[in-house]
Formats: sequence, structure tokens, C-alpha cells
Amino acid sequence: MGDSAYLILENGTIFEGKFFGAHGDITGEIVFTTGMTGYLETLTDQSYYGQIVLQTFPLIGNYGVIPADFESAGIGAKAYIVKHPCSTPSNFRSENILGAFLKERGIVGMYGIDTRALTKIIRNNGVMNGKICTAPPTDADHAEVKAYSITNPIAEVSSRTVTKIPAEGGSSQRRVALLDFGAKRGIASALSARGCEVWIFPCDTPAQKILETRPHGIMLSNGPGDPADPANAGIVETIRTLDKSGITIFGICMGHQLLACAKGYSTRKLKFGHRGANQPVKDTRTGQVFITSQNHGYEVVAENSSFINVNDGSCEGLDFGNSFSAQFHPEARGGPLDTSFLFDRFLERIAENASR
Repeated sequence: MGDSAYLILENGTIFEGKFFGAHGDITGEIVFTTGMTGYLETLTDQSYYGQIVLQTFPLIGNYGVIPADFESAGIGAKAYIVKHPCSTPSNFRSENILGAFLKERGIVGMYGIDTRALTKIIRNNGVMNGKICTAPPTDADHAEVKAYSITNPIAEVSSRTVTKIPAEGGSSQRRVALLDFGAKRGIASALSARGCEVWIFPCDTPAQKILETRPHGIMLSNGPGDPADPANAGIVETIRTLDKSGITIFGICMGHQLLACAKGYSTRKLKFGHRGANQPVKDTRTGQVFITSQNHGYEVVAENSSFINVNDGSCEGLDFGNSFSAQFHPEARGGPLDTSFLFDRFLERIAENASR
């Protein structure tokens, strides 16, 4: 830790800092997250695939590395930028130091830059690409930054085989098919804790194969990238077929956006997205406001939202009766559990559907 590192942005701005974790040149889309805790969940969230994650909270790593808190087996982010990485963590559950963990996983870390200034640039100009370099950036580095794009990310992070997670306690009341677009482990855990047997399917699984397992409900997970990416056309068609089957569907984050696409809605990119654990969301029917955990850079264009973001009015949920969705994370690892009741709503609608 301590060798010079350089960051060049798409707009030509250059920051000089230091390396921690792995050293090397890496290019990605820079996004910031405002979470004060939950850095392990952030790093292992596959929704960050292709992105360089900037933490706005200045001290990161103070409770070390706790594998039980991981949201996936791998790190989603391409690189990690913090103000101060903690090298002396204090937590009885900790098994490693953040810098050593990143180095073991081959993930470049950068620290010591003015993270507040970098965040302001992104807020004012919008999300942009950047490159972390081992030497002062050149014109060739800048050209590489401007040309970078994230391609077919869902296929890169989705599981390759079908797996089954039993219900907690071993007694299954419902079978839920979870389409894995980069799913956080917390989603399957929330369902398992509610007595569901969860079958996790790769993103390219045909609708008929999913239906053959006779699921009581279908969960559409979070994931990275642009929902309108042409590479997702097959997934959208699969969701459309599943929706026509009449089985209850619940979509979270990318799952919300892909369900909306299957229903004929359009999406668009937000200026700098919603990433953090303090996003206020309002239920448009009751007026009640919840604090939510979020990680997304796109929004659904809709006038009939079931939830809206209090800060910017963007769509945070849709409700079609049998199928519904949330842009935020009701499993919220890490973050507030204000909206965990949506998993209960999912099971209630499954039961209502079965009784018809």
C-alpha cells in the first residue's frame, strides 16, 4: 500500500493518490455510493459489474472483512476508491483487512484523493468513465476511457447452473423460481426465511424449463447494466412468457426494470443514479415514506408508479396486481429493513392467486 496511483476521468480531470489492494491499470464507469456501512455488501454486489465504485464516506474497512456478509462469492466492482482505508479493523467477526482482501481477489484499490471533489464532479456532470493508472495518464489512456462501455453484463454475472436453496427449518411451504441476473444472496435468504424453497435459474433459462418446476411464485433479481440493452431482449421475452402464465411475479431492481420492459415500458439513464442506504421512497397510495437501500443507474419511465423517489420523483415501483416490482432492495443487506414487508406481500399474492 502506498505506491502512486492516478485517476483520469472522461472529461480529462486527473487525480493523484495511492494504491491499496491490487496494483494495475483498470478502466470502468465511475459511480458513487453514500453508504456509511455495508462496504462488504457493496463490493460483493454483482450489480456493480463493470464499474469503479467510489465511497463517499471517508473511512472504509473499519470492521474488516466478514465473509458471512458477502452478497456473492465474487467482487462485482472492477476497482474501489476510498478516502481512508482502515488497516487496523476492530470487530470480533473480522477475518481479514480490506486492503489484503482486495489484493487477494485482484481488485485495484485507490485512496488518498479528494473523494468529495470527485463526487461533486459526478453529481454535476453525470456518471462518467475513468481509468486508474500506475503512471501519469497519457492521451492514449484518455482515449481508452472515452471508448469504454459495459457489454452484456447480466450474462457475465449470472449463475451457470440451476441450484436449490431449501426453506429454513426444512419445511417448504412454497417453491419460488429466482431468475439470477446477478442476484444478491439476501434475496434468496429472505425467501428461505419465510418458508420458501428457492430454485435459482441462470438468466438464459427458457421459460418452459422454469415452468416445468411448477413454481408458486417467480422472483426477478437485481443485476448490472442497461435494462434496454439489446442483449437483454431474450430475457425480456422470457419474462413476458412467464407473466402470461399467471404465476405471481416480484421484481427487484434490475428485475423491476426488466419486468417493466416486458410490460411495454421504456427506461432511461439517471444522471448519477441512486446508490446508498438512505434513499427516501413514498408509497403513492398511502403517502407513507420508507428509507431504502438502492443501487441502480437507470429508471423506468412511468406515470402510474406504486412508489416514487422523494428526492427526484423517479419511479420506484410498479404494481400490476398479480405481478409487482420495486426499484429498491427490500432485503437491504446492508441497509434499513423498512420495506422487507414486500416479501410478505409476495407470499400473500401467491396465496391469493392459488385460491382463485
